[in-house]
Amino acid sequence: MRALVRETAPLLAEDLIMPYFVVETREKGFMREIPSMPGQFQLGLDALEKRVDSTPGLTTVLLFGLPADKDEKASGAYAEDGIIQQAVRRLKALRPDLLVITDVCLCEYMSHGHCGILTPEGIVLNDATLPLIAQTALSHARAGADMVAPSDMMDGRIAAIRASLDANAFTQTPILSYAVKYASAFYGPFREAAESAPACGDRKSYQMDPGNAREALIEARADIAEGADALIVKPGGPYADVLCRVRRIVDVPLCAYQVSGEYAMLRAAGLKGWIDERAVMLESLLCLKRAGADMIITYYAEELLREKLTR
Repeated sequence: MRALVRETAPLLAEDLIMPYFVVETREKGFMREIPSMPGQFQLGLDALEKRVDSTPGLTTVLLFGLPADKDEKASGAYAEDGIIQQAVRRLKALRPDLLVITDVCLCEYMSHGHCGILTPEGIVLNDATLPLIAQTALSHARAGADMVAPSDMMDGRIAAIRASLDANAFTQTPILSYAVKYASAFYGPFREAAESAPACGDRKSYQMDPGNAREALIEARADIAEGADALIVKPGGPYADVLCRVRRIVDVPLCAYQVSGEYAMLRAAGLKGWIDERAVMLESLLCLKRAGADMIITYYAEELLREKLTR
């Protein structure tokens, strides 16, 4: 009876996207736990393959790269043998059926940790950054990425990426845009995991003000107009109201990102025994579906699939 009248469908394996942090290293079997995200790891290429291959029901992954070297032009982001490019090729050889999404940003590859080219005064140059973002997305597509996900929040990046992909015969490669990405304090653990904290200033000049909701609708419409095939709202849980608003105005697939801070809080409370972590985690993901998410990026995806937990 409950299944007949329930308004929101249960979580399915295909709803979940598992993020991985891939490290450029020569150390065989490299696997280092992230202190602020217990149960999550920085992984070398062979460790990544092992985890992906041993996770039943895993359909989709999102890859973040940690290069061995950084510079002020983010050259590792679009290098043919860059860490993400290597990871994509290896995962597609291992699991041709696996949907591999790549995070397209420069912050992990920039010596200063910002998502774009920086002036000596610390100002991010939006337009000068666009060619590097487009070049990065193209290099991921050439490596075999099924979908590219620009997270930099530079204005005009979707149009630049779409033009570059189309001009190089990747017309069928979709763009999953971080269209609605707030300058959130919930990203703290991620910056430790990706080793991408800004060396100066912050990202408030190009990420969204947490107090703004109507701006999210402007950003979503703009990215669709530029050629985005699907959109991300980030963070997920704290911005479920925004997710719901965006859902009402767009018809493209919509993704919610349950970010590192959300995961860290649930995990910490669970380890302390203050909450039933499994139940709260499942409820939090169901709430994102109820708010309008077609798919969810969550650090719990691997755990859910390994334990065959659905709801």
